[in-house]
Amino acid sequence: MKFRISKEAFLDGLQKVQHVVSSRTTLPILSNVLIVAKDGRIQFTTTDLDVGITGSVEAQIDKEGATTLPARRLVSIVRELPTSEIEVSVDAKNHASIRSGPAFFKIIGLSDSEFPPLPDFQGSKEFRIPQVVLRDGLRKTAYAISSDETRYVLNGIFASFRDGKMTLVATDGRRLAMVDSDLEFPASHETDVIIPTKAVQELQRLLGDSGEVIVKLTDNQVSFTIGDSLLASKLIEGNYPNYRQVIPGDALERVVIAREALLETVRRVSLLASDKSNSVKLVFSENQIEVTANSPDVGEAQESMDVIYQGKPMQIAFNPEFLQAPLRALETNDVYLDLIDEMSPGVLRIDGTFLYVLMPMRVTH
Repeated sequence: MKFRISKEAFLDGLQKVQHVVSSRTTLPILSNVLIVAKDGRIQFTTTDLDVGITGSVEAQIDKEGATTLPARRLVSIVRELPTSEIEVSVDAKNHASIRSGPAFFKIIGLSDSEFPPLPDFQGSKEFRIPQVVLRDGLRKTAYAISSDETRYVLNGIFASFRDGKMTLVATDGRRLAMVDSDLEFPASHETDVIIPTKAVQELQRLLGDSGEVIVKLTDNQVSFTIGDSLLASKLIEGNYPNYRQVIPGDALERVVIAREALLETVRRVSLLASDKSNSVKLVFSENQIEVTANSPDVGEAQESMDVIYQGKPMQIAFNPEFLQAPLRALETNDVYLDLIDEMSPGVLRIDGTFLYVLMPMRVTH
């Protein structure tokens, strides 16, 4: 196997797949990237047996073939090479020689025959989703995925394809983010799946603003085809909790707040939230909120901001990080905070099909 490739293309191809490689693997082959040279392209594939990713770049191929090389080491070598022209040749023992101007490296790889194949998606359900819709939906929900491994069904995004809609939901039990998008698909394709966190993170790196992503689903696997990249992942098996029960009924009060101003105010005030209670308090009066935090041993902070609010005076406390997360992910100028009382969850909404349910925190006065 022998090919010539530009440093930029080589690095770009490797960087798209390198994040899947686990640093704590027991199988040496899983630390490697599968490199296949054929038809004027170099294809790169990595897997950790749960998530696999493949992509390709153009190259000048003198001799077709395949090998696997240590992924992280290869990336660090290519990044440091002195010239843009790189020549790679691999012998029958999977020893790769890499030349770039005056530099020469030799890396020892493993046979491509050992590399586990990506799953087969024959007979799968297929959906076509605009990349921008999926990217936007993941951005608005993924931050609420639980990292608590004891509740593994929450360690991913719940994706429901029903009634001509794709609904994406993430929750960690203390907050819940949900977004709906209209999507055409046959009724026979109706299904619910849980896509694990690692696949969601990789997907967010691959998605762009134009074109479609082709999603294929089997009972326990999902794949996403984006241009010449393919991401395949196992699904999380188990029953996702009934998230609709968590969404409160009709709100009694609605506050209209400038999103960015709220984000900045909460960020500043939370500098003095105590580690123990870790909460900021919102005190509502006519057309105004006062955001306060105090920790007995450090001090206190307060800041007021103008809002649109005509309801009764009330106060509610939230975890500051949980309040900031959706504000960072949204792009609208205004957000609506719907409230029932200080013990019921608050619901953050925008014009559109996004909502975020946030449990209040008990605050000792």
